Amino acid sequence: MQGDIQKVNAGHLKRSAYLYIRQSTPRQVLDNTESTKRQYALRQRASALGWQADRIVLIDSDLGHSAALAADREGFQRLVSEVGMGRAGLVIGLEVSRLARNSSDWHRLLEICALTDTLILDEEGLYDPNNFNDRLLLGLKGAMSEAELHVMQARMRGALLSKARRGELHVPLPIGFVYDAQGQVVLDPDQQVRESIRFLFQSFRRLSSASAVVRVFREAKLLFPRRLRGGPQNGELLCQKLDFGNTLFVLHNARYAGAFVYGRTRTRKTLDGLHQRKLPQEEWHTLLTGAHPGYITWEEYQENQRRIRENAHALGAERREGPPREGPALLQGLAICGICGGRMSVAYHVRAFRPGRSVPHYFCQGRTVETPQPVCQWVPGIPVDQAVGDLLLELLTPATIDITLAVQQELQARLEEADRLRKQQVERARFEAELAHQRYLHVHPDHRLVADSLEADWNRKLCALQEAQQQYERESQKDRLAVDEELHARLHTLATDFPRLWRDPNTPHRERKRLARLLLEDVTLIKKDQILLHIRFPGGTSRTIELPIPLQTRQTPRSVVAEIDRLLDHHSCQAIADNLNSRGFTPGYGKPFHSRMVARIAKDQGLKTRWERLRERGMLTLDEMGKRLGISTDQVKAWRAAGLLLAQLCNGKNEYLYEEPGPNPLQKNKGVRLSKRHLVKRESLRPSERGAV
Repeated sequence: MQGDIQKVNAGHLKRSAYLYIRQSTPRQVLDNTESTKRQYALRQRASALGWQADRIVLIDSDLGHSAALAADREGFQRLVSEVGMGRAGLVIGLEVSRLARNSSDWHRLLEICALTDTLILDEEGLYDPNNFNDRLLLGLKGAMSEAELHVMQARMRGALLSKARRGELHVPLPIGFVYDAQGQVVLDPDQQVRESIRFLFQSFRRLSSASAVVRVFREAKLLFPRRLRGGPQNGELLCQKLDFGNTLFVLHNARYAGAFVYGRTRTRKTLDGLHQRKLPQEEWHTLLTGAHPGYITWEEYQENQRRIRENAHALGAERREGPPREGPALLQGLAICGICGGRMSVAYHVRAFRPGRSVPHYFCQGRTVETPQPVCQWVPGIPVDQAVGDLLLELLTPATIDITLAVQQELQARLEEADRLRKQQVERARFEAELAHQRYLHVHPDHRLVADSLEADWNRKLCALQEAQQQYERESQKDRLAVDEELHARLHTLATDFPRLWRDPNTPHRERKRLARLLLEDVTLIKKDQILLHIRFPGGTSRTIELPIPLQTRQTPRSVVAEIDRLLDHHSCQAIADNLNSRGFTPGYGKPFHSRMVARIAKDQGLKTRWERLRERGMLTLDEMGKRLGISTDQVKAWRAAGLLLAQLCNGKNEYLYEEPGPNPLQKNKGVRLSKRHLVKRESLRPSERGAV
């Protein structure tokens, strides 16, 4: 104590003494009260060194916070700030671990204390950071404190992983599971909860789309259960609307297949903070199938994951496949543009010659989404789907299945031969590793030069063995199982029933698309002088089909086109559409006329537009009329609204026609909203009239 007093001088006593108090968790604050009392008792040590009671400042706002990082500790940051501003003469802590368990935080505090001549006091003594021996001892204590934290975390992590390997680790269960009195996982005793989860899986099995499952729940006015966690209502059941996120959570959770899983994510620290990424299934720490009862089988869970991955392809860069939808387009998700290579989209139209039926078309909008370019091509869907369907009926026959099975058996024999060779490579690598191990064990322990060389050779052999095993497992997963007699008979039955199922009008479009996806890889479409179909099959073979471009079965009658040509001289497209609809005319599209349809018919038939017709009659634009009269465009619009200028309007929104000027030249009507595409006659206003205005 006498040596400690000698380190304290008058400059230290003029400043305050800061006592830092901390416990790692709120539970320690409640249970480990003795440690908290010991920390508060350090005020007596500061008083014994000469500090007055009113000069001892308590900082206890970090009770319940870990010392691993300083970012979340407001009290520690305040302490460093006070020391840095020279207000502290003494920093007090029960031990180094109370102040920091991170070497960077601890050494930063030591450096600031040395610069401001601040002493550090713990339960064992007083230290001067400017003294080399004290600085060295404080540094060693900080390193030991950080190592102690690492050892404690490693010990707890090891125990946690050990329980996870046995499947005995208790983790929060998803909705539908509870722990019984013995701590075993069982299905939720609430029947509504069980039936809701089973209905979700049944809907996904039928629809193959998470979004479609959500729509089913919304349309049926069904709610999905969830249990509250934490708070006074912990464990209570709450029903709410099912959303897309909850649906994917249930479908991705392997516990619904009766499996115990742990370590599906990996968290690492980066410059931007903690970064978490999901691991593939082969990298999960623990996977125990059949650990407890489930709602689906493990095989169905794997199939669901495959379907979800395929559905996600529709939103990726390649826009692959996606789930089969309800529409009749057979190649939805399989059609590829032969011009730009992007996935083609599907559009449906209703034609008068096919009342009540949707007619599919395939079009490529990949370049339109990325850059403002025209659509690559637009391919009619009826002849394409018919040609692909006929090809599938032609190929899927018992004879072709026999040939395919024979080829498959030959390939399977080759795969089995390759598998035997790979297995022999693994056995040789294992033998060499065992031999290297035996050589290492037989060497004398004191002969270190030889022992080190043999140990290095043993490590190389072990690495070679591990690599051979991993390669064997990767290649084995690619091998296909041989087709047994039962599967052979089932395939023959399918080939016999396939034409009947395909042509049956009661077969849903979704099921027909699923059959097509089993038999096709993709179909590339090119429309030029004719339609080219390049069809690829999963086995690598391909077929090419040429189709003529179908003619329209019904076009807009010539009499209607002539009437549109006549009306365009005096009316806008919207007025023409209303006129034709009121007179009972019908287009070839089978729908009532509208302004865009009239404009499209005029363009397809090569008719002059409303703009061209008015320009030929000597009409001027708004800007041209302003220059002609020497006034602004706003004044031109005001004169026209007042009826001083004769004007007719082109097609557009909120457009009107003005044939004669108003009776009173000074009349103003500022409430009329006018378009910028007004055309005004050159002769509509004489110079004398302009002067009068």
